[in-house]
Amino acid sequence: MMTRLHSTTIVVGDQEEALRFYVDTLGWEKREDNQMGPGMRFLTVVPPGAQTGIVLGQPEVYGQQPPTTIGTESGTGISLMTDDIAATYAELSAKGVKFKQPPDTMPWGAKATWFSDPFGNEYFLVEE
Repeated sequence: MMTRLHSTTIVVGDQEEALRFYVDTLGWEKREDNQMGPGMRFLTVVPPGAQTGIVLGQPEVYGQQPPTTIGTESGTGISLMTDDIAATYAELSAKGVKFKQPPDTMPWGAKATWFSDPFGNEYFLVEE
């Protein structure tokens, strides 16, 4: 029986730059960092306390071109939860994280917004 989701993958143009963004800017933790053979590095990050990680994937491993920068956002389908969206928005904005808009009340009543990493991977941030 399956018990949990280990990870999901996003493609980044530079794993070191992505690692700095997720760890230093967002405050996440590096979980795994393994060389899987010539030219393939398996690198995962997680929000503190989370079980499910995000693989910072190399485009060539997935047969893709390197992603560009913000301005060509691509929705990941990944939603992230926060207990205080106003504080999270203010903290991350001060660190240079690019948001589509300030948090707003969604039609179902939750407060939410979208932000992107340096490679245009977009996340939905929702207040619990």
